[in-house]
Amino acid sequence: MAEHKNSAEQQYEDQLRGAADGASVTAYVLHRAKPHLPPWLATTGLGLAGALGSLQWQGSAAAGVGLTLASVALTGVTWWAGKATGQQRRLHSAITVAAGSAWLTGACLAGPLTGPLPDLYLMGGPALALSWNIRMVLRRNVDGAPAGSTDKGLLEKVGLARAQIGATSVEPNRVTAKMMLEAGEQTNEDVARVLPRLASALDLPTSAVRYLGDPSSARRGELVIVPEDMLAQVADWPGPSSLGGSIAEPLVIGRYDDGAPLVLWLPGDPEIKRNATHVLIAGGTGSGKGETALNLMTEILSRRDVLLWVSDPKMFQDFRPLLPGMDWAAEGGPDTEVMVEAIKAVIPARTRWLGAHGYRQWTPEAAQQQTSPEHTCRSDGRPCGCPGMPFLVTWMEEAANTLRLMGDNAFTGIAQEARSAGVALIVSLQRPSYDQMSTSTRASLPSVIALGCDPRDEGFSLPDAVIDAGAHPGAWGNRRPGYCYVVSPGVPEDRYPSPGRTFAVPHTAVPTMEALAAWAQRHGVTADPITAGAAGAVAGQNYTGRPTTGSGPAPRPAGEEGYGVEAESSGLLIDPEDAGIDPEAELPEEDGDDTPLWESPGYKPSPAEARELFARALDDFESDGQMVVGPKDFVDWCDRHNLSRPWVSERLKEAALDGRLEPTSATGRWRIVPSLMAA
Repeated sequence: MAEHKNSAEQQYEDQLRGAADGASVTAYVLHRAKPHLPPWLATTGLGLAGALGSLQWQGSAAAGVGLTLASVALTGVTWWAGKATGQQRRLHSAITVAAGSAWLTGACLAGPLTGPLPDLYLMGGPALALSWNIRMVLRRNVDGAPAGSTDKGLLEKVGLARAQIGATSVEPNRVTAKMMLEAGEQTNEDVARVLPRLASALDLPTSAVRYLGDPSSARRGELVIVPEDMLAQVADWPGPSSLGGSIAEPLVIGRYDDGAPLVLWLPGDPEIKRNATHVLIAGGTGSGKGETALNLMTEILSRRDVLLWVSDPKMFQDFRPLLPGMDWAAEGGPDTEVMVEAIKAVIPARTRWLGAHGYRQWTPEAAQQQTSPEHTCRSDGRPCGCPGMPFLVTWMEEAANTLRLMGDNAFTGIAQEARSAGVALIVSLQRPSYDQMSTSTRASLPSVIALGCDPRDEGFSLPDAVIDAGAHPGAWGNRRPGYCYVVSPGVPEDRYPSPGRTFAVPHTAVPTMEALAAWAQRHGVTADPITAGAAGAVAGQNYTGRPTTGSGPAPRPAGEEGYGVEAESSGLLIDPEDAGIDPEAELPEEDGDDTPLWESPGYKPSPAEARELFARALDDFESDGQMVVGPKDFVDWCDRHNLSRPWVSERLKEAALDGRLEPTSATGRWRIVPSLMAA
């Protein structure tokens, strides 16, 4: 089998071919000789210094004392400075300095041509220069990789003595070196295991040393070293990176440890074969999930072609300034159950529309009015003029609460089906363990922002290959808020084990976030008819869409304070027969009590009355915006009407058969079908 040629051999052959093609042989020789010239230049400079020094100090006793002390001091400093190097280099350097300084002292005091000084110079100078040339040649082995030093070298210390270091690239605060391990004896997994010891040998944190194995080889890869932690300096949130841009552009949420921007994408890109993605945000208490969410939310709300639905059981404590810019906000519990069911209904409606208009996946063109014959739903091929469909981001904050309420499979169907519908699911929770989230859901969340966590939880957040390459969020815990690893389509794989840090969002940024939410109200898109229709069919009045500035307040129902005054002053909604009624006159007294019999204390309604009461109760729940119900929601109602919970359970099943209710993913919980849809 032909052996792989290293970079030095390849460069040598290229240079030979260049010479054969007519390149200057002299230039080639000089190029090859350049690395070996410094010892000879130093020898020449030493002779000139001795000749010039003799003109100034020849025969001077004081100069003799000074030059002798300087020679001894210089030799001592060389020996002291060489303690961090190998013993051979240290001794070689000290001997060279001692010999050179001794000859220089004699030449300055007696003259360079006196006695044996010229012979010593002509023989000793070239000998020392050649010794350094020989040392330089022997530093490289036949494969062109540096050989181990006499103190067994860095790689030998960590158990990789026979590994070879190839081409090395040096960037600002980042060194990348290609590695080739011993065939049949070492694998990339061996390097991954010794990374902590390698970081210790370099006196660096564990996260500063990473190894990226070559997917096409079990013994080749790249060793990446970041000597300075640039993340220790907190960087404040700079504001949206692309106000008014498309959601298809990168979302900038922080920076890497070498200063590069920390980004991710949500939609796919068919031109570069990047898949759309869902995102898991995982991190322990105090790891910076809230600020990470603010960075990502502000980026989403600053784009022109996206809708944002957010569920937050913490009542939007962190996200209150951004509320006006959201298309739908649910505060956990039954409201979140309705949102989840609405997302499930929205997905097939959106995929049907995208397919009918010729989109295999969502692209920015889908958010525009469909005026192209290429994307039309008309059978004759003419532009249909349909309104565009914005991208939809559905965000489940503190998702552990929702999973406990709805079951660990609550998001599985959404995660598996939503990407092709132009819907991205973002799930944020502290510990994505398998006792909280099903393995199917976790497998369908290909992107992750892994913040600091318990060391035992690293495997729940990051793939094993990324952990083996040197990523360890467990090393941070909650001591470094905002530190994270990002694994996502579009991010280069060599960045996966590189730590980043999200921007810090200070309290002084609240006015900027409020201004961003106001901008989203004025310039952001509203839900398309397909998405809004599917959501409204499930959520009823729970989904109203994002309010837009200038649209005026929503009409208030009759009975609210001030409503009658406004109606009377406008001259609308007043029956002409009532125009002559004195509004100051007292109303006549009622005759008798109109309270329904079944509202009387202790009265047990008949079966027909009970069913009517139950239907009214469902209407009341719907009018109050509670679209998910179960037997526990009827406890007070049962006590008030002397009915039992088993009776309610039977009526719920009957209502489901009649189409008034739909089952949810949680046992014993039913979703109310809006009355217009049920009819």
